[in-house]
Amino acid sequence: MASYQLPPVPQPLAVFERMIAPQTTTLVLKEKFDNFDVTALDKTRQMNVKAEYPSLHGRKHVYDSAGGHLFDITRETLHRHTTFSIQDESKKEYMQVQKRFAFVGFKAEATFTTARGTPVTLKLNGDWSASSADIVDAASGAVVARIDRKWGNARELLFSQQTYHVTIAPGVDMALITAMCVCLDEARSDGGASGSCTVM
Repeated sequence: MASYQLPPVPQPLAVFERMIAPQTTTLVLKEKFDNFDVTALDKTRQMNVKAEYPSLHGRKHVYDSAGGHLFDITRETLHRHTTFSIQDESKKEYMQVQKRFAFVGFKAEATFTTARGTPVTLKLNGDWSASSADIVDAASGAVVARIDRKWGNARELLFSQQTYHVTIAPGVDMALITAMCVCLDEARSDGGASGSCTVM
């Protein structure tokens, strides 16, 4: 994987300020049968995403490194297109991620309001289904995260056990970027149909 150094964002782009990247930080998201281990490059755990079984809505629970609950990701059914909702126990909305139509692969856009009250729009540049893509701040054009998809062996590909390296700029919420990546991976697994992902 290439090594990137991303410049810090001018103002924090975060809902969970304790999850802000203090410097350019690369997270490794490794999928294991609908669960994700989220670690740093030195293999220290940063977050954990656990699928709930059984679950009619494909619920996933997201925890921080200490095991504290951050939010849940659920699949909603009363929508024309694939839709996910990420919510805390009181169903408070944090972010919305909407998949956009593209002739090849798909695009995505995320909107949220920071803990300091600033509205933010992030856009996925590049093809999530390909080997790499950037997440950029629509207001400034700055790259806030860079995603590299690591191609696994035949067994991992057969069981859809993907690994992503996500490099996050200083000042950006690592939990929100992780949530966006999990939503996009779920949407990719649906065959690339148009849809949206709501982070709550």
